[in-house]
Amino acid sequence: MAAEIGDFVTPGSSVVIPDGSEAGDGIHTDSSGPVAVVTGTLVHSDGAISVDSSRPPVNSPQIGDIIIAVVNRINPKTAEVRVLHIEDKEGGHRDVPAEELFADIYVTNFVDRFLPSAGDAMRKRDIIRARITELDPMMKATTRGESELGVLHAICPVCGIDLEASDKTPDFNVTCSRCDYKGYRVLSNGFGHGHVIGEDIQSLNRPGDRWSAEAEAMLGHDGARPYLSPVADHRRGMSHEIPESIRRQRAAKAGGGRGGRGGRPRKEMHPTTCTLCGVKTEVPFKPTPGKPIRCRDCMDKVKEGTATKEDLSKEREVLVAARSKAEESMGAKLFVGGLSYDATEDELRKIFSAHGELNDVHIAKDKETGRSKGFAFVTFSSKKEALSAVKELNDTEIHSRKITVQESKPKEGHRRRSRRN
Repeated sequence: MAAEIGDFVTPGSSVVIPDGSEAGDGIHTDSSGPVAVVTGTLVHSDGAISVDSSRPPVNSPQIGDIIIAVVNRINPKTAEVRVLHIEDKEGGHRDVPAEELFADIYVTNFVDRFLPSAGDAMRKRDIIRARITELDPMMKATTRGESELGVLHAICPVCGIDLEASDKTPDFNVTCSRCDYKGYRVLSNGFGHGHVIGEDIQSLNRPGDRWSAEAEAMLGHDGARPYLSPVADHRRGMSHEIPESIRRQRAAKAGGGRGGRGGRPRKEMHPTTCTLCGVKTEVPFKPTPGKPIRCRDCMDKVKEGTATKEDLSKEREVLVAARSKAEESMGAKLFVGGLSYDATEDELRKIFSAHGELNDVHIAKDKETGRSKGFAFVTFSSKKEALSAVKELNDTEIHSRKITVQESKPKEGHRRRSRRN
């Protein structure tokens, strides 16, 4: 079917040339009739039928553009937003190129106020107005410093209805009319009005103010991880009860840390000694023998490059000694190969115990037949004694068969899997 004026054509499309008109730009006429040679829309001008190949410009955000976006993901320090519309721009409602569809807003660019995590002032599915500040290497935006920027629309994470602005409780500037939810958002003056700017409500954002004690207890100081901060966890409301299984885990780790609503677990501190300067200190994890453990002052010295070579050399000596001591206390497992099928674990225990204290003796056996596979593992409580047993018993005979005794080490592939796990 031939295209007429107003139709969209592509190269090769047949075109109707009305009587009294002629072929214009973008149309070629041959023996088969007029056909389009470019992509565009058929137009009639000055007695000629032409193809208008002009297209609207790509709807690409530029620095300074104000965007309407939806919060797509909440990270510990950023909110990832998806661009929906570019304001004050012709065709700003059209789709944005895929590579320019998402922008990050860092928590420091939310509002002129301290926020530990992004989830303290925005939630997933919030509709916001923001200004583009960077394009390369990744697009960034801000809601700080302008009254029209911020959250335009938010829903209650508990029951799903629209939240309303409120000044009843300091630091909690949005509430739900259906349930007991209250929270904080970095509000735009357009909150509750869509794209239309309403009355000035910037005082509800409390810029520059300190947080109240009630709000401070619910901020996402631990990086907005689930169950640690009801404010930062966009999937639950303020009154979300911590599951009993999680409560027990937290109590076991923190020695009975605070639970309940809005509580955060207390980190268990482990006493240790700084490997660089030797002072007593505490760390929030169980120290590993032979690994550097430094106090804050020494960490700063190493980071700034002011630690002397002598200090670092002494630390290496301390680490080597601690590693050797740890290896000795952990004991060692020996592999015994070439073992007679008639040998028993009691016989091995009697032979190897003459060289030190044993923790375990195990002969590998076939699961179906229960028959020995011809090798065993003997674990000594002391590595020194284990190495002595290797020296004395390797190439000796049990049941007239020469055995091989060597230190058992994990396979390299197993180590890599363990590290990945």
